[in-house]
Amino acid sequence: MRSLLCFGDSNTYGQTTADTPDERFGPSERWPGVMRDLLGSRGWLVIEEGLSGRTTVSDDPIEGKEKNGRRYIKPCIQSHKPLDLVILMLGTNDLKARFAKPATEIAMGMGALVQDIKELRAGPGQRIPEIMIVSPPPILEDLHGWESVFEGGRAKSMQLASEFARIADALEVHFFDAGSVVESSTADGFHLDAEGHRRLGIAMTEAVEAIGWPDI
Repeated sequence: MRSLLCFGDSNTYGQTTADTPDERFGPSERWPGVMRDLLGSRGWLVIEEGLSGRTTVSDDPIEGKEKNGRRYIKPCIQSHKPLDLVILMLGTNDLKARFAKPATEIAMGMGALVQDIKELRAGPGQRIPEIMIVSPPPILEDLHGWESVFEGGRAKSMQLASEFARIADALEVHFFDAGSVVESSTADGFHLDAEGHRRLGIAMTEAVEAIGWPDI
């Protein structure tokens, strides 16, 4: 069996865009769950590691230092190894005005996570696992009251795909632009709705299979 880890923020956690009791989509509705249902019969274990508010490398002065993805990436990888593939989908929370980051620095933060993963050599046989950087879809203009939190974020979010692609190329890892298959929901402007999760899960499954894996 091969294993892959989905490391991300609320759009990996499955934060809903509608008022539900737990404010989370069900296990088979979230995009990692869609992947699990599609890849499970093909010999894959899909592990979900999503946290609402997670950034690439920044402590959040309001939500807490535990939102810093870099603080958790190493113990997370070590607790799930061996891993054949690590998928990183972050960047939306880095757009918040309180971090004052340009898109280039958000991409550099993603690159730092890639380097941390490589250093651990947590793949089978202590090899470096395959790594895929996923750029989130751009946020929308109408954020339903969150405009001040993400002030200036819309323009930067539209630059993330090109900046993430550049850093992925430089670090020789895989890249996927989620914005090529889904859009942020109009319900809040920065989360995926149920259909978005379904479409992204299908597209990510195809991207994983396209890597080309030798027979086990």
